[in-house]
Amino acid sequence: MYSDVLWKVDTKEKELYLTFDDGPTSKVTDLTLDILKDFDAKGTFFCIGKNVKKHPKIFKRISREGHAIGNHTFDHLKGWKTKNSEYVKNVMKCDDLVGSLLFRPPYGKIKRAQINILKEHFKIVMWDVLSEDYNSDLTPKDCFKMVEKQAGRGSIVVFHDSKKASKNLIKALPKILELFKNQGYKFKTLN
Repeated sequence: MYSDVLWKVDTKEKELYLTFDDGPTSKVTDLTLDILKDFDAKGTFFCIGKNVKKHPKIFKRISREGHAIGNHTFDHLKGWKTKNSEYVKNVMKCDDLVGSLLFRPPYGKIKRAQINILKEHFKIVMWDVLSEDYNSDLTPKDCFKMVEKQAGRGSIVVFHDSKKASKNLIKALPKILELFKNQGYKFKTLN
């Protein structure tokens, strides 16, 4: 585990940091934003550059509604399988569109050399709770239970505003927001 990347926010407050990877995506990101708005919750969206190009209006809505934006590469590259120079170039191509100081490597796959280069420009954000909403073998209830069991003060929770994850995300997210809101949690952005 790399110690120079953010896995969890150090806080004694009841705060959760909900993050959404792989968008913006037609319909799914809009539904996610609607759900967050219903609960007066904020999140951090790690956007893929090519999706930002495809859906600029949705991308602008994320920011306009007070959510944070992060870089998730231009083409959703897996760092372990990509040359360092190509990987960094792809991250910077995304940065031209999203202009964020936050970066999350797709799949959490990143080489030490890539971290060493990118940490000069970005805060690299991982997570301590994975909802596994993308896993088609899981139900929304399974995703809910994983987050319920693992999340706590300062947890960075990963969801995906993608078509693949939409079945689980759209049903599990409101239940997670309701549960933690009733426990006195605030949903904050990573800034």
